[in-house]
Amino acid sequence: MTPPARTAERGDAEARLAKAREFAEAAQLLYNDAAGTADLPDAYVTSAVHSGIAAADVICIRRLGMYSVTGAHDEALKLLGQVDKAAATNLQRLLSLKTKAGYSTRPVSAADVAQARRAHLALLESAIAAR
Repeated sequence: MTPPARTAERGDAEARLAKAREFAEAAQLLYNDAAGTADLPDAYVTSAVHSGIAAADVICIRRLGMYSVTGAHDEALKLLGQVDKAAATNLQRLLSLKTKAGYSTRPVSAADVAQARRAHLALLESAIAAR
């Protein structure tokens, strides 16, 4: 059985932050600032979700010295909720869109894109500020 979390070091936080930024940059390439919408909304939300997950890991590493490694997002939410309730709320918002964006036959809505944008950018900001 895989343990729900593993200990991590500063280098792990930096590596996860690099991933969070990479997914955020990919999402930004899909976002039309002038229109306030995503040109490829499902791809945008999927990139935002991955950015948010990586950012959440950074927050947990920097504040707890560990992060969830099971792939079970409930475990990540529990850990994150211990140190940052607002960040946990943002991660939950992103995770609620993951299946719709990545696996469903229904496309995400403009409201979903806006919600994903706010949530992943807030998580990224929190990850950068976390110490």
